[in-house]
Amino acid sequence: MRHSHWSSGYNQPERYRWTIGVLLGVGVLVNYFDRVNLAVSHDALVTSFGITPAVFGQLSAAYSWTYAACQLPTGVLLDTFGVRKVSLTSILIWALASAAAAFAPGVLLFFVARLLLGIGEAPTFPANAKAVGAWFPASARSLATAIFDSAAKLANAVGVPLLGLLLLRVGWRMSFGFTAALSLTYLLIFALLYREPHRFSMRNVVLQSDQDGDPQASLAPPLPLSHLLRERKVLGLAIGSGAYNYVFYLLLTWLPTYLAQALHVPLRQTFWLTGAPWLFAAFCGFFIGGVLVDALIKRGFNAPRVRFAVLLGGTVCGLGIAGAIVARDAVTALLPISLAIGGLSAASPVLWSTPSLLVPNSSTGKVGGILNFSNQISAIAAPILTGITVQRTGGYTWAFGIAAGYLVIGILAYVLLLRRIEPLPIPPLPEWGAAA
Repeated sequence: MRHSHWSSGYNQPERYRWTIGVLLGVGVLVNYFDRVNLAVSHDALVTSFGITPAVFGQLSAAYSWTYAACQLPTGVLLDTFGVRKVSLTSILIWALASAAAAFAPGVLLFFVARLLLGIGEAPTFPANAKAVGAWFPASARSLATAIFDSAAKLANAVGVPLLGLLLLRVGWRMSFGFTAALSLTYLLIFALLYREPHRFSMRNVVLQSDQDGDPQASLAPPLPLSHLLRERKVLGLAIGSGAYNYVFYLLLTWLPTYLAQALHVPLRQTFWLTGAPWLFAAFCGFFIGGVLVDALIKRGFNAPRVRFAVLLGGTVCGLGIAGAIVARDAVTALLPISLAIGGLSAASPVLWSTPSLLVPNSSTGKVGGILNFSNQISAIAAPILTGITVQRTGGYTWAFGIAAGYLVIGILAYVLLLRRIEPLPIPPLPEWGAAA
């Protein structure tokens, strides 16, 4: 089957479309194993390299520095070369980065390996958002997005205990070697399965929702990055996304250590307890942010209102993170943490399906890049600020308080800037220019 003869992703057999959806989910599952591996290896790295909490925060953020720096260029590359070419290159880079971490003789080279990992994994979510926009109609995008977005939470639920047991049995270096081998296997699978929909003689497809939310294809060149950066809806979405990702990375990088240090949970138990909120998050993301949203839209409910209600309501639930401030044991900590990450995970599929609902598919890579740039600023800040505040105060009150405050800003951005999830007005042709 050669993609040069395909008329459109929407006319392909339903089975292949959902094969693409599952393939994207497997990719996120694999690359999040690389991310959680560092949090799981905290104590082992302290023993091997003699690092402090502040240094561990810097090490946790290293990945996000390059990840953030690559976001806007990645969006342009995706809109120019397509998902397949960019993704194949990125998967190879992140696999090599995991292998480099496994063999790093000291903290400096380990730090460099994490920087390389950020470069490799940078295109993942923008590429997936672009692929969903190309392959799925608007009425199915929340579920398609929920597959890969929920995989990020499932990776934490499954990856933390799995990699934790692997670490306890064979050491942290072999656990990083395991994720490298897993990534190379996924590279082969992706190369065999993923194809681009036909691009209408190399021109891109603009997807606009009609009254029922079904896409209509028309031809259009890409929107310039400079134009998208000035759009109020794009900025509101990016700010809210950054708030969500701050909480996500706070828990991703520090939850096992918080349970062990602040609540005195034995190390082996932290691996299992850490998985519980992430398993709940994966459930909420898939069934609320994906299945429920698409079901309500197909039953005739107003699509923009449904999506915005889940996006806003889930983010409000994220304020539950503040409940961990007064927790005194694992149960009273994990209940508000589960509410927070569950609500945010329900909102996340809507968040990541929105780029393809706001702009033509020829520009979803850029909007995804803007979104993920904001995300990675938060991913850099969360582990560093947490490390600094924990080291200076000896507790986690400031860490959770900062996260809750940022979520309030994100909620205001959704209400005041995003307002309604609907296509942006397309500017007159001369304004698009060569900046695309």
